[in-house]
Parts: sequence; C-alpha cells; structure tokens
Amino acid sequence: MMKPRELGTSGFVVPRVCLGTMTFGQQTDERDAHAQLDCARGQGLNFIDTAELYAVPPRPETSGLTETIVGRWLAKQSRDRVIVATKVAGPGRGMAWMRGGPSGFDRANIRAALEGSLKRLQTDYVDLYQLHWPARNQPMFGQWQFDPTKERESSSILEQLEVLGELVKEGKVRAIGVSNEHPWGVMQFLQEAERHGLPRIASIQNAYSLVNRAFETGLAEIAYREKVGLLAYSPLAFGHLTGKYLANPAAEGRVNLFKGFAQRYEKPGLEPALRAYAGLARAHGLTPTQLALAFVHSRWFVASTIIGASSLAQLEENLRAFTTPLSHEVLAEIDRLFLVHGSPAP
Repeated sequence: MMKPRELGTSGFVVPRVCLGTMTFGQQTDERDAHAQLDCARGQGLNFIDTAELYAVPPRPETSGLTETIVGRWLAKQSRDRVIVATKVAGPGRGMAWMRGGPSGFDRANIRAALEGSLKRLQTDYVDLYQLHWPARNQPMFGQWQFDPTKERESSSILEQLEVLGELVKEGKVRAIGVSNEHPWGVMQFLQEAERHGLPRIASIQNAYSLVNRAFETGLAEIAYREKVGLLAYSPLAFGHLTGKYLANPAAEGRVNLFKGFAQRYEKPGLEPALRAYAGLARAHGLTPTQLALAFVHSRWFVASTIIGASSLAQLEENLRAFTTPLSHEVLAEIDRLFLVHGSPAP
C-alpha cells in the first residue's frame, strides 16, 4: 500500500496515501487529530496535507486552527521524516478576514500566508506549498461551466511563480504545486517556469473519485507527458461513496452538518451512480468504501490519495481499504458504469 512514488520531478518521494486534515479543529478535536496522526505515522504514512484556510467550512473562528493542531504534533516528531504540504488561499468573496483581506496571490499575500503557516506548523520550511485554487476566473468546487463574463483582475501566473521561486531559494519551500486547476492553467505554469528558469509544479491536487473522473479528460495526458503527479482529494466524494447517505439521507457527516458546503454533490445524476457503484461493490464482496478507495489507488496517474477522517475509527477503516486490490473484472465493470453515468459530481 505504501510503496512511494516520486512527486513530479521534485526529487523526493511520497507514500501512496496522504492524510488530509481539513476536519481538524471542526469535526475532529485536537486529541483525536493527534491520534489520527500517530496512527497514520505508525502505518508508514508520513505525508500530511493541510492549508491555512482549514478547518472547513472556512470561517474566521477556525482559520489556521488545523495548522496549529498539526504543528503541535509536528513539534514532537523528527521533522525530516514527515512530509508536510500546505496551501495558500486565493482570492475569494466573503473572506475579508483572511490575512486582513483581500486574499490573493500577489507577492505580499503569498509571503504573508507562508510565514503564518510556518509559525502555526512550528517549522522553518514546508515540503510542498500549493496554490489552493486559481487566482483567475475558473469554474471551481462544483461549478462546471467556464463563464467569460466573470473575468476579473488577478495576479499573473508568472508573478505567482516568481514569488514561489524566491521562497524555494530561501529554503522555506521544497516544492510547489497547484490545486483545483485546469489544463490551461497547468500548461501555463509549466511553460512560464521553463521560459524563466523558475520552479516547475510537482503536483496537481484535484478532486478525483468514481463520480468525478474529469481529471482523465484533460489532465491525465499532461500529468504523464509533463511528469506532474495527481494528489487526489475527496476519493469518497464527501462520504457519498461509503453508501451511508443512500442508507440514511440524514446520516451524520459534513454533507448534513454544513448545508451548501457540498454543492458539487447536489446534482441529479449522483444518486443513480452511487447506487450502481454500491451494487457493484457488494456483488464482489466489497464494501462501497473499499471499492471507491481501491479504484483511486489503482490509477497510474495518482501519486498519492488524500484521505480525511473525522475519527480514528474512520481513518483505520479507510486505511484497510487500500489493502484490497481490484480484479480486472471489477475495473472493467467500473469503466462500463462510467460510460453510463459519467462524472455526475465534477
């Protein structure tokens, strides 16, 4: 399960599973968060993903709390044996509280964001520093159509790369990546880096699951030819692919705790797809969770799968799912269902 892969051309490798932490400080208290971190570490999972914005959903009271919780744990570890990834928040409406507002990817904002993250994480460098979402106009987080009428001023990709390059030279960042990105943006980052001798992005952190395979259409070829790894988040589609909401629509989880936060999963084609995949799993003696996580783990372009949990028991269940290989028969049936249902949660 934990055989590592090189992350892009960064020169360092990451385990095939990464612990996501966005529940820490909201759904998960510090004691349980540290128990999860200890459990993951004991399983050889030494890759942690966080963000200055977390915990989620984002609000002033919890912004930065996840990094603080991780930092108090990280201070007790051998720093060079833990791979820490975090993210800088881009521009966003209703986030005037972020770094005093407005948030963005200009030099001052990126530098201020990193310094804040380093302080909360109690470290003097991060292994992977990611742009949480594009600064430019793009459909994100459940939006699915590009709308040119929403164009806005934003920091150029070259400007973003220049300041990230400075941070790499200063030793505060080892490698850089993007998140929630699209094909045009990824190629622009790569081309600008080559033209100006700046750091290449090592990773793309995008949603990827049985019900969201958009990465395969426009980004998988780029990932292969340009050597950029996918860090796949939401492999369980906010818990939908566990089957718990099919069994009980009022089940406890972020979908019901935070109304409107999971808009990506509110589309009409989702439920039929969930039922089809749950049925496939059970027909082969698997749980829906095992099927969903093993599928993402099997993809050649996935450098690491980011799993998040609200409890230690949930984390242990998820980790066990990665020990379940899928047969060629099951993988072929997944592709057949995909041709029927497509990606209902892009």
